[in-house]
Amino acid sequence: MDAAQVDAYLRRLGVADTPTPPTSEGLHALHLRHLLTVPFENLSVHLGEEIVLDDKHLVDKLVAARRGGFCYELNGAFGALLAALGFEVSLLAARVYGEAGRLGVPYDHLALRVRTRDGGDWLADVGFGAHSHYPLSLADRGEQHDPGGVFRIAESAPDAAGAGADTEDGGGGVERAGGGGDLDVLRDGVRQYRLELRPRVLGDFVTGAWWHSTSPRSHFLQSLVCSRVTEDGGRITLSGRRLTVTGADGGRETRELEGDGEVLSVYRERFGMELDRVPEVRDRDGDG
Repeated sequence: MDAAQVDAYLRRLGVADTPTPPTSEGLHALHLRHLLTVPFENLSVHLGEEIVLDDKHLVDKLVAARRGGFCYELNGAFGALLAALGFEVSLLAARVYGEAGRLGVPYDHLALRVRTRDGGDWLADVGFGAHSHYPLSLADRGEQHDPGGVFRIAESAPDAAGAGADTEDGGGGVERAGGGGDLDVLRDGVRQYRLELRPRVLGDFVTGAWWHSTSPRSHFLQSLVCSRVTEDGGRITLSGRRLTVTGADGGRETRELEGDGEVLSVYRERFGMELDRVPEVRDRDGDG
């Protein structure tokens, strides 16, 4: 990512005039700004737009087109920005916990491990929808309180194949020879996803992005979503034609939008996205 792209990305986040040192404080500020300004959305899946996983395409979509995306796009682009700003960034694969505690497909989710110049070692994730507003400490095994909930990172138990258990190293770290074991990320006591510590490259996630964009079993094909954190710490979500505004205190207001004009207006005014047509859920057989 060149200097012009970095500047444009920072303007998109509303921090163009603010120095962003590669420190823990700088990471926390960028993480929150990303959640406030760049929506988590799966509209490309339903608009027939290809999900392309390369840095230039992702930055063009989020910055030039002022769109959002899902985990591969949001964390992929954010990781590229952080690396360009001097942070040490690794892409990590995760599998999301679903019904009955079942784990999803390999490369189900992309998250970021970010090391800062002041010694911080963080799990950054701006692509999981309703999640932590700030990065989580990877080394902390206690409760981590965040506006998005109470989070905890724990060594995972062996999975059905007998893999995934972790052991602490002699210095109290989270890695071991071979890249480390798996970690479970919990929110309010509920397991969200199982994280692998082995670094990956963006191309490793192409199969996961394709599966989520095409499989009838993917929840991204079953509904529309566009969501972001609000300035008061709540959340605004447009699911098809249903607009939900959730306050920081948990209070919720929901209403159905009337007509395409109102839907497009909400995308424009509340999410900053100019769409030329209203997205509709695609036929699960792929017929549009």
